[in-house]
Order: sequence, then C-alpha cells, then structure tokens
Amino acid sequence: MGGAAPAVKRPAALAGGTLVLAAAAVVAWALAYPQGSLPVTLVRAVADCAAVVCLGLAAVPMLDDERYRRELIGRATAPLSIAGAVWLVAELGRLIVAAAQAAAVPIWRLGLPTTVDFAVDTAAGRAGTLGIVAAAALGVATLVAPRTASMNLVVAGLAAVGLTSRLITGHFFESALGGLALAIHTLAAALWCGALAGLVLTVEHRGQWARVLPRFSQLSLWCVLALLLGGTAAALERLGSLGELYATGYGRLLAAKIAVAAVLVLLGWRNRTIWLPAARAHRTAAVVSRSRSLVELAVMAVALAFAAGLAATG
Repeated sequence: MGGAAPAVKRPAALAGGTLVLAAAAVVAWALAYPQGSLPVTLVRAVADCAAVVCLGLAAVPMLDDERYRRELIGRATAPLSIAGAVWLVAELGRLIVAAAQAAAVPIWRLGLPTTVDFAVDTAAGRAGTLGIVAAAALGVATLVAPRTASMNLVVAGLAAVGLTSRLITGHFFESALGGLALAIHTLAAALWCGALAGLVLTVEHRGQWARVLPRFSQLSLWCVLALLLGGTAAALERLGSLGELYATGYGRLLAAKIAVAAVLVLLGWRNRTIWLPAARAHRTAAVVSRSRSLVELAVMAVALAFAAGLAATG
C-alpha cells in the first residue's frame, strides 16, 4: 500500500505556502498599483485560501469509495477546524480593513460604532458580514455537529456561500451576466484548488491516492472548463478594450492571472498524462504524489492571490 507521507513535512509545507501567498499578494499589489490596496489584498488572499481549503476538505471524502469515506471525513476534521478558524479571523480582519478604508482612517483609529455602521449600512459591509457568518457557522458545524456525509455537504455549502458573498458588491454586481460568470469561475477554481489541498491534508497511502486521484482528475477537468468559460465571460464583461490589459492596474493583474492559469492548465495536463496513470497503477509512492500536489498548490496560491488583488482593485 505504501507508507504514509511524513507528517513532519506538513508544517514546513504550510510555512512555504504562506510565504508564497504573501509574496504573490505583494506582486499583485505592485502590478495593480496605484489602484490596489496591499492590506486589502493580503487579508482577502488569506480569507479566500482558507475558505477554499474548507471547501476542498469537505469535498475530498466524496472522491473515495463509500466504505472509506468515513475515514477521510474523520481525518479532515482537525485541518477543517483550523482552516475554519483562520477563515473566520481573516474575514473579521477583512471587514475591519474595509471599514477603515471606507472611513479613510487608520485601522488603529477605527471605532466600533464606525465598524458596525459599515457592516450594516453598506453593501460591502453586508457582504463581509455574510462571510463572517458563513465562517462562524462552518466552525460550529465542524466542532459540534456529527461528522457525517450529509453534514459534510452543509460544510461545503457554507464555504461556497462565503466565497460567493464577496460577489454581491463591485462592478459585477451591476451585471447579471458578469456576476453569474464570475460566480461560476470562483466556485470552479475553489473546488479545483481546494480538493487538491484536501488530498494533501487527508490522503496518506499509495492505495488511497490510486483510488481518489482518478476521480480528482475528472473533477478538475470539469472545474478547469467551467473556470475558463466563466473567467473569459467575466473578463469580456469587465474590460472595455484589450488595451486595458497593459494600460490599467486591473488589466495588468488580470493578464498576470491569465498567465498563471495557463501554467496551471499545462501542469494539470502533464500530471494527467504522466502522474495519474502511474498513481492508478500503484507505481507512485505517496510521498511523490504529495510532492507533485504541493508544486501545483504553490502555483494555485499565486493564482488565488492574484484573484484577491483583482477583487481589491475592481
């Protein structure tokens, strides 16, 4: 069956992923300058990644055979609790940063009444509040409710609500077509990235990789098609002309995100043609599958940071 992936490497992988996400957020801010905001980009990138991981951890057990799902659900509980807590803290931070930005005051001078007014009286504040409620409900469901397949669907739904709550404000809120396209793009990308993160956090043995990787590959294929179609429609709705891809901060960042997405598609195709057949035939050790996943996740973290920068810019 193959040995378990060394657990001692997970903290190192987490630290590396955090550094990649932070560096990518800085690059996103620089590309969009002076339109973007570094604090907003950073805190949104953390919130988005945490929500994506929550969605993936809830979805991954469905990729295994029914008789093994309970094992993966149980193994996902601890990382899901941690990711949910990080998501909640990041959503609170995002609301505070947005309120300070709207009030044009430093964060340390932002009072509670101003924050509450922003959360209640503005569309951006209500969207942030919905994200906080979704993250808090997910945390409660994870810690209190029985860890069953049906409850896993509830957890996945809460993560999806939190991810799409940000779409009720901004440019795309004014366009039904653009908003729908962006929602499809966001959820498809989140499911693709989150499921791979869930595999890294819960799948231990070669035999498990052999069972779940083919199903993840099929899922990721549909996710890539959906995110490309949704992203293309949203970009055409948002951009006035192709010249904006280099003349505006939003356009430059969008062009960079498209380039990263192209790298991800090529990497996914390579893994599908080389890694997948070997893993299905039990010829790839668990540690190799995990290492390949981490490389792909690092590129995904860059894409998610760029997406957060686009949201902060647009």
